[in-house]
Amino acid sequence: MTTELITTADRKDARERQRARRREELGLGRRSRAGALARHIFLIATSLLMLYPLLWMIVSSLRPNDEIFRLPGLWPLSFEVDNYIQGWNALSPSFGTYLWNSLVVVAGSIIGNLVSCAMAAYAFARLNFHFKRTLFAIMLVTIMLPVHIVIVPQYIMFSQLGLVNTFWPLILPKALATDAFFVFLMVQFIRGIPRELDEAARIDGAGHARIFLQILLPMMTPALATTAIFTFVWVWNDFFGALIYLNNPDLFTVPLALRQFMSAQGASNFGGMFAMSVVSLVPVFLAFLFGQRFLIRGIATTGIK
Repeated sequence: MTTELITTADRKDARERQRARRREELGLGRRSRAGALARHIFLIATSLLMLYPLLWMIVSSLRPNDEIFRLPGLWPLSFEVDNYIQGWNALSPSFGTYLWNSLVVVAGSIIGNLVSCAMAAYAFARLNFHFKRTLFAIMLVTIMLPVHIVIVPQYIMFSQLGLVNTFWPLILPKALATDAFFVFLMVQFIRGIPRELDEAARIDGAGHARIFLQILLPMMTPALATTAIFTFVWVWNDFFGALIYLNNPDLFTVPLALRQFMSAQGASNFGGMFAMSVVSLVPVFLAFLFGQRFLIRGIATTGIK
């Protein structure tokens, strides 16, 4: 009889503990759902806050000039599609020339960075030579140097070579592996590739050129794509370099062309400037849209070893 009473009491205690556990789980579930909802609301609000300048620029490109700064909202009273037509033809030459100039500089910079940085990264990651660590450290230090420190000697050098007012000062440094960030990025990526692949190719009689071109380079696609995308965005938006080296309006890139819409006398064409700003964002958007898969893989698989 006593044993049955003890067993009944244990069962009641077990049921009470189960009920308490369920109530606790329900409470935690409600709190977790409430926390997730709060996080989502915060992230959405933050995203809208960050997107507001972009949305305002797009809306302002469809407004008349007298309404752009008078109405802070995101819904125009009237749609002024003529801003795109006037903005395209407002400058001499047309805006298409500036887009083409930027594409030429971007294409040369991307090719230069991909070739030179990949070769330099292979040397640092796979070859053994004197002062390798010292040179690698010096290369990393150059990442911290502001561009304003080297712009004066670079300008003097390019001026003496007669290359000022051409695209070469904007493209040539990229072909010399001057972007240490991309060299470092590729070095870390190559270090993640097993050396056994190099050794197997070397047993088959492959030299450094064949190992680099046929073994490592195809496997470096994520790092190469990351380099290409970042180079595209940075060079496309480069205002300072183009301002220093380019004096002929026919050679201006997109950032310099957008600056021409501003007038010191107060007759600025803000509608045309915002319209062409939207047009200039399309290539950058497309670059991220089609390259984001490689960009994420390149960043995720490049670890610091």
